[in-house]
Amino acid sequence: MAGSLVFTMTDEPVDLKNYAEWWTWTPGANWKHPEGPDSNLEGRDDHPVVQVSWDDAVAFAKWAGKRLPTEAEWEFAARGGLIDKPYAWGDDPPSDTHIFANIWQGKFPHTNLKADGFVRTAPVRSFKANGFGLFDMAGNVWEWCADAYDHDAYLRRSDKGVAANPKVEQSFDPRNPRSASRTQRGGSFLCNDVYCSRYRPSARHGLSPDTGMSHVGFRCAKSL
Repeated sequence: MAGSLVFTMTDEPVDLKNYAEWWTWTPGANWKHPEGPDSNLEGRDDHPVVQVSWDDAVAFAKWAGKRLPTEAEWEFAARGGLIDKPYAWGDDPPSDTHIFANIWQGKFPHTNLKADGFVRTAPVRSFKANGFGLFDMAGNVWEWCADAYDHDAYLRRSDKGVAANPKVEQSFDPRNPRSASRTQRGGSFLCNDVYCSRYRPSARHGLSPDTGMSHVGFRCAKSL
């Protein structure tokens, strides 16, 4: 039976370098059953879809007459018109008491304070939109982008001047060198400063394109 990785909160502190401590391979987990065969989409009609691979996302976008955004498009949209700000909402860092997005409050991965009201995904529009009127550009679920993932692609081109919507065509992920990884942006409900502060618009992450997980989704783009 096909399956996928499902986040499982631990009972105590664990080694944060060992991802296997909180990810469980779950037969039957898919987009209709996000946590496995005993789960379903009841009450989640307005939540982002999860357990979708890059291949799934590309296929859906094509079916809908759309596409996945490039990394550059995604980051431009996430910033919402803000310049030189670390977060999609401005300068203030999130905390257990200052809630700006659906991320992890407490001690990851064993204590979730649920200060934002959510254990896993949140309904779309649960938090304030950015300057472009876009919701959930930080936290909630990672979002697939069209580009291949190269961990220092932008560093290498930083001295070449301004580029209009640059695209990354070749993948190099030192954490997973045998896979042609694709890029994800935005962070997820699992992000916490102790472990993962990648809810920043500039933050990037790579994952094998055939992989779905319980904190991975996507949004579509459409060219004019």
